[in-house]
Amino acid sequence: MKVKISDILEAFELNDRYSEYFLDQETGEVVQVNDMIMTQEEKDEIYDRLDEHGFYRLPTSFDIDDFSLMDDFISTMPTTSRKRLFEAISGRSPFRNFKDEIRRMGQEQKWFDFQADAYKRNAITWCEEHDLEWEE
Repeated sequence: MKVKISDILEAFELNDRYSEYFLDQETGEVVQVNDMIMTQEEKDEIYDRLDEHGFYRLPTSFDIDDFSLMDDFISTMPTTSRKRLFEAISGRSPFRNFKDEIRRMGQEQKWFDFQADAYKRNAITWCEEHDLEWEE
C-alpha cells in the first residue's frame, strides 16, 4: 500500500487540540476523530474499525510544534524583520501576533511556502519511520 502524502499533509494542516488523525493500515485512508463534533458512538465506531484493520497514529498538533517552525522561519529573515517577529512571538497570543506581523511585512506567502515545505519534509520522514511507501 502506498500512502498519499497529500492526505497526511492535510491532516497536519487541519490538526488541532480536539482532533486525532490515524492512518488505516488496510485502506490507507487518513481518518479524523474529533472530540468537539463527534458523538462518543461515532468515535467508538471509528476506533473499532481501526482496531480491526490496524492503524498508525499521525503526529498531533503538539508533535508538529508550529512554534519551533515559526522560530526557524524567523531565523531566515533579515535582521530588522527578525527583531519585529521575535517581539511578536514573545508576548501573549504568539501565533496570532506572528501572523499579523508577517501580513504587515508582506511576507505571508514566504511563511506559507516555508511551512508547507516543512510539513512535507515531516510527512515524508514520518512515512519513512513507519516503513510506508508514499506517493504525491
